[in-house]
Amino acid sequence: MQRRLILSALPAAAILRGRAAEARTHAVLAELFTSQSCSSCPPADALLIELIRERPDVLALSFHVTTWDRLGWKDRFSLPAATERQRRYAALLRDGRYHGQVYTPQLVIQGRRDAVGSDRSAVLAELRAAPAASGVELALEPSGSEVRVEIGAGAATAWLLGFDPLHQTDVRSGENGGRRLAYGNVVRSIARVPLPPGGGLRQQMARGTGERVAVLVHGADGAVLALASG
Repeated sequence: MQRRLILSALPAAAILRGRAAEARTHAVLAELFTSQSCSSCPPADALLIELIRERPDVLALSFHVTTWDRLGWKDRFSLPAATERQRRYAALLRDGRYHGQVYTPQLVIQGRRDAVGSDRSAVLAELRAAPAASGVELALEPSGSEVRVEIGAGAATAWLLGFDPLHQTDVRSGENGGRRLAYGNVVRSIARVPLPPGGGLRQQMARGTGERVAVLVHGADGAVLALASG
C-alpha cells in the first residue's frame, strides 16, 4: 500500500490549537510480546484482555513475535517488525531486572520497565509505579483509510500501529496444539512516523492493517511521552 505523507515544521501550538482529536489518550502503555507457539503465554494473553477491559487509562497491546514460529506452529499474527521492536527494547533495558533478555511472555511498561506478562502481581505493581505519559502534545484523527497525526516537539521516535480488538485462534499443533486461544488488541501493522529534527509535525498517512489505530511517541531512552488510540 502506498503511503502518502504530508510533513510540516509548524510549532506544536499551531499544529494542535483548536482541533480535538477523534481518539482517546492514555496514561500508560503496556506492550505484551507473545506467541501462539509459546506454552507460557496464554495466561499473559488472558491478563492483557483483562487490562483492556478494566483499565481505560492503559493502552494494552499484543505484539506477536516470529521467534517461536519454528516450534511446529506459525503464529498467524506474528510480525518481523514486532520481533525487531522487542529486540530494540532488549538493548534499552539492559539495566532492568531481566538485563535485556528477549523472552515471552514479556510485558514492557512505558518503554522503560518489564515484567513476565503472566505474573499478575508484578504486572500490576509495574503499572502502579509507571509515570504517566507526558511531555509531548499528540493528536490522532482516523478518517477512513487514512489517519491524521499531529505531534509536538520533543519526540525521538513515533509509531503508527494498526490493531484488532479481539481474535480467537484454534491452534492445531506446536506447544499449544488443541487449544482455542483469545488475544486482545492484536497489532497487525507497524509503521514508523518520520519526525523532522526538533520541530512539530503534521502528517496524513495510510492507516495500514487493523480495525483500529494507535500512535506511540517515545523519547531517546524508549520512555513513552504520549500515546493515543482511535
